[in-house]
Amino acid sequence: MTMATGTSKAAEPLELRWDPDSIPPFPAIALKALKMMAGTDTSLLELCNLIRSDPAFSTAVLRIANSPMVAFSKDITSVLQASMLLGFRRLRGVVITVGLRAYLEKTLTPLMQSCWRHSVACAIIAERSAKWSSLDKDFAYTAGILHDIGRVALATAMPGPYALVIERGADQSADLLQSEREFCGIDHCHAGRSLVKLWNLPDAFLGIAACHHDQEAHPAGTASLIPPSCELADALGFAVIRCRFPRSYAEILGAFPEPARKRFPADAKGLASEILNEIDVIESA
Repeated sequence: MTMATGTSKAAEPLELRWDPDSIPPFPAIALKALKMMAGTDTSLLELCNLIRSDPAFSTAVLRIANSPMVAFSKDITSVLQASMLLGFRRLRGVVITVGLRAYLEKTLTPLMQSCWRHSVACAIIAERSAKWSSLDKDFAYTAGILHDIGRVALATAMPGPYALVIERGADQSADLLQSEREFCGIDHCHAGRSLVKLWNLPDAFLGIAACHHDQEAHPAGTASLIPPSCELADALGFAVIRCRFPRSYAEILGAFPEPARKRFPADAKGLASEILNEIDVIESA
């Protein structure tokens, strides 16, 4: 646990303690899905049975499976049918997305809405860029959904102090982390890392949660897509805290692998509209 002292608007000290054990647990079905890394026939059936055990998850999965975002040629009428058509990895991504939405709906505020939309936008961008770069698009999507789980936790556990972080704003992402440490006692990257460990998630997500704002980290492979996807989500209008001096759309695209960079549309507004449409589909499920 981390103790820290910050300064409120009234210049009164804030004695804060980050306690990950006090954070509401992530939905059990989504946690189990996260821990199932192998896409075997057995794990697909196990995941299908998990979904069918929860009416809310079953309904949401069926609505997404029947949405324009998936665009199957026939109606999907059962979770088993959805699981067979979607496949293990895509189905797991849907479950984790539904899980994050359910997690945030417990305390749905404008801030939580922003956290949700930023995470989904990052996931969509990472998935597309991974597909265009011949990387693991399903892992990219899941990593995008989870990369900011530390921010979600801080905003949930410390809504007052985090409101001060929002109010202050930031010039660059490093300023944001410094403000979080000042007002909350810990930044969202370290908070995310502690939650990944507490929830016993696969180690692959440790670096995703902890280093997506670390310019010195230089992650490799699919994980390298998360920092620019996070920044691009912000630039397209899905920021939780807007930086006063953001990089341009063209500059951010330069951080993606060349095959992906060539596939992104020249028009940032068009890309933002596409992503918003996908988010609307998920939100209506």
